[in-house]
Amino acid sequence: MPHRDPRRAWLDQVICFSMFCTMRFRPSVVPRCAHMVALLLVAGGAGSTAWADEWDSRFEAEIAPLLTRNCLECHNPRQREGNLVLDRREALVTGGDSGPAIVPEHVDDSLLVERVRAGEMPPPEKEQPRPLSEADTAKLVAWISAGAPWPEGRVLDAYDATTDKRAGRDWWAWQPLAEVAPPDAPAGTHPVDAFIAARLNEAGMIPAPAADRRTLARRLYFDLIGLPPSYEQVEAFVADTAPDAYERLVDELLASPHFGERWARYWLDVARFAETCGYERDQEKPNAWKYRDWVVDAINNDLPYDRFVLEQLAGDELPDRNASTVTATGFLRMGTWNDEPNDPQEYKYERLEDLIHTTSTAFLALTVKCARCHDHKFDPIPQTDYYRLGAVFWAGHVEPRDAKFQGGPTPEELGFELCGYTDRARDPPPLHLLRKGDPTRPEQEVAPGFLSLVAALDRPIAAPPPEAPTSQRRLQLARWIVDPQNPLPARVAVNRLWQHHFGAGLVRTPDNFGFNGQRPTHPELLDWLARELIAGGWRPKRIHKLLVMSATYQQASVHPQGEQYEQRDAGNRYWWRAERQRLDAEALRDALLAASGQLDLRVGGPSFRPEISSEALEGLSMKGGAWQASPAAEQHRRSIYMFSKRSLLAPIMTVFDFCDTTQPCAQRDVTIVAPQALALMNNEFVHRASADLAAQVIESSSADFQEQVSCAWRLALARQPTAVETARAVAHMEAQSQHFASAPDARRRALESLCHVLVNCNEFLYVD
Repeated sequence: MPHRDPRRAWLDQVICFSMFCTMRFRPSVVPRCAHMVALLLVAGGAGSTAWADEWDSRFEAEIAPLLTRNCLECHNPRQREGNLVLDRREALVTGGDSGPAIVPEHVDDSLLVERVRAGEMPPPEKEQPRPLSEADTAKLVAWISAGAPWPEGRVLDAYDATTDKRAGRDWWAWQPLAEVAPPDAPAGTHPVDAFIAARLNEAGMIPAPAADRRTLARRLYFDLIGLPPSYEQVEAFVADTAPDAYERLVDELLASPHFGERWARYWLDVARFAETCGYERDQEKPNAWKYRDWVVDAINNDLPYDRFVLEQLAGDELPDRNASTVTATGFLRMGTWNDEPNDPQEYKYERLEDLIHTTSTAFLALTVKCARCHDHKFDPIPQTDYYRLGAVFWAGHVEPRDAKFQGGPTPEELGFELCGYTDRARDPPPLHLLRKGDPTRPEQEVAPGFLSLVAALDRPIAAPPPEAPTSQRRLQLARWIVDPQNPLPARVAVNRLWQHHFGAGLVRTPDNFGFNGQRPTHPELLDWLARELIAGGWRPKRIHKLLVMSATYQQASVHPQGEQYEQRDAGNRYWWRAERQRLDAEALRDALLAASGQLDLRVGGPSFRPEISSEALEGLSMKGGAWQASPAAEQHRRSIYMFSKRSLLAPIMTVFDFCDTTQPCAQRDVTIVAPQALALMNNEFVHRASADLAAQVIESSSADFQEQVSCAWRLALARQPTAVETARAVAHMEAQSQHFASAPDARRRALESLCHVLVNCNEFLYVD
């Protein structure tokens, strides 16, 4: 045991007695107790180096958190309420408008203690559940009585340390990636499974058994390419007993051009992709579809994620700038655009907010936009950081008076005929911090820079070289984001890959890694995956394969002890089973087209406009010219190529939770509501798909009901029906034939009815 200074032991007893008096008797007792403490400190040689070191430690453990948590929000160098700052000792001694906040060694003369005892500080409006606790008050009194010792050079910062109210710079998300190895496990264990098994073992739980091969085939196809497997593809996989059959199927799907189509959609949600400007006129953004195709190609070509970031933020500033990299900057152009704002000056800052919000959400999973009007309430993002990032985009944000090009640069400025982004000024005017975010209340100029929460990366932005046509600020920001010392982008990226493969992220708030987000279920696994991404040259396909090759991914969605485990872990945070997932809007529409034999698998090119019912057009201005559907053949393409008009989205998409295109969306809502059932029962597109499926059955089988049932099951569900299913389906068709007996095509209508039932069943709508 280390030697314990007897003076400290005696002092601890006195302090405990002081706290007891505070709680047991009345506040007036406290000054006398504190005075006794001060005398003992002097008598005991409190000025010694050892004692000073110990007070430094106590200051950091007791006083710094107390002042930071309760005082600094209002009394900091920027806020200065009552002209009082409490971030350093001399500021407390000097005080504010009311005089000194503390008088060292004189508790009765210290205004801070007086206000605390009166219950005035911290003020109730700051959401403090009660005045400062008696224990904290006693700490404050003891500290002042001891002469208010303060470590030399120490300046308090509200964001120094995490408290019960906000994250500090020690928050897990912006700490360096941990160097971790998979836990010990039997030889041959997949590293992902080793991490998962370790937590399951601690909880006394076991994973679900492996899913059957038909389930795995359907899961892989929908997961990797967003399309259902055919009956023949499933049967071929089931029959392939080679040890590497599963891995070969994974490799085949990862190499498919449809892989990029599936996974591009997730990024387009984050990029708030749409092809119109929104607002009343909602005019088209020419060539916006080229950005969508760039994302598809980038994912298919396994573009390294760090390069993926660089091109989207600064493709026009890269040394190897070309049409593709400038197309990538469409990321910055995909937001809404108002060509007639009520207040053009204010609208400039709204557009700036969109760029800051989308960039910080997409690549860092941070809610930086909350700091436009004030220091962030929950994360260590001061208001100055918001405007530092804003100054990065300011050079491209000095807007022309007219809106001819929807707020973006001309093709001549870009050098290419596309929807991209570039600076309008190499040396833009200064950007000023706005008091409470109000454009009419500018304060100090803010130089361009980065977020200060990653201390190792807190560096200034350099001026552009003389020959540079742009400010080069966005390029420096992009390089800061993917700097190896920045732990956020890799964590955010692998978390989203996990989220879409497993149904939920390791961090279940994929757009918020801050204080209001959830902590990771398996932080070591998250960091291990992030390091694997970087070590593999930032190539995402390597991580995709790593995840789907794990036994955790391949387990069944039903567990033998499911009822018991649900009581202990209803959110499946231990990953003891696979998550059953409903098809999203795009996969559902594509599956309907695939089952009906109508799916057009052409990749890329301008978008098609689907048929929209007249009822959905009601209430729109310019009804006659508001929407012109593409030819029927064009409407059979995959849903990712559907024209995305902000004010007029296809009802079949919105009812199944298509995302809001005005904001970045890292995780769509998944609802179960009556309009979804009504849409599947009544929507014209669904009825047409059912009729086309029936036509396929008639073409591929005889008129025998049993054979038609078998064929319908193969086309819709990629399997043979069971005997019970066959009997019930035949009975349904016979009943429907009687119902339509007066019609010349009664048997066809009966088959269409059966096909409509199949595309409405859970097996068609969900992936196990």
